[in-house]
Amino acid sequence: MVDVLGGRRLLTRDGAWVEAEAALQNKVVALYFAAGRCASSRDFAPPLCRFHAQLVAEARPPAPFEVAFVSADGSEREMLDFMRELHGAWLALPFHDPLRHELRTRYHISVTPRLVVVKPSGEVITDKGRKQVRERGLACFQNWVEAANIFQNFSG
Repeated sequence: MVDVLGGRRLLTRDGAWVEAEAALQNKVVALYFAAGRCASSRDFAPPLCRFHAQLVAEARPPAPFEVAFVSADGSEREMLDFMRELHGAWLALPFHDPLRHELRTRYHISVTPRLVVVKPSGEVITDKGRKQVRERGLACFQNWVEAANIFQNFSG
């Protein structure tokens, strides 16, 4: 994903800025296309939070995984409220970044929520990340890492 987001800054839930390249280097990235006004997006955010926390915050060493939220909200205020209320410690593309719309087109997003898991190059590993997280939990992550060709000593 560094190939796609390189040179951009991403926003944390707490309002801090991070360089995309540093944050996403050598990681499997899950693009979370969602909107706070969407009941299904609100329903999936807590399981995604747990999944992310188990892989990144609680695992030692942390798994090479990051979620990048791509908002489908109607305003920046809606996006930030959704992030503060239900999101985990993941990153977001700024609301006014035109890449939000380009990514929706590139990954054929017509409904939300969608979790598209990609390699560092931006190539799709799966566009069924939401279903896999719900049905398989942490077990799906090892398949994603193998597909991304990222070396990792993670056992989930």
